[in-house]
Amino acid sequence: QVHVVESGGGLVPPGGSLRLSCAISGLSLTNYAMDWYRQGPEKARELVAFISVTGDRTRYADSVKGRFIISRDNAKKTSYLQMNSLKPEDTGVYYCHLSVLDIWGQGTQVTVSS
Repeated sequence: QVHVVESGGGLVPPGGSLRLSCAISGLSLTNYAMDWYRQGPEKARELVAFISVTGDRTRYADSVKGRFIISRDNAKKTSYLQMNSLKPEDTGVYYCHLSVLDIWGQGTQVTVSS
């Protein structure tokens, strides 16, 4: 059974940083793209960042460009989302998505507040 598990969320003041991790287990293949989504309070879930199979292509929502960096370690079957210069509007539950199987993690809460 495939599991997708996020970690690294928490409470951080505006301007702070967090690094989220997404670990995949129970999956033998390694050629899969990975996405990070988020859902803020009373907002629809939105795509935050995408990374290709080999990591040579990335894509970001306009709202996080220049502040967030997505990366991956295929040997560890883990994706990372480095979030810098955090703003209150970045608050929400962040989800990792394994698109090839359409599997979601349980999410990790990020709260940006002073």
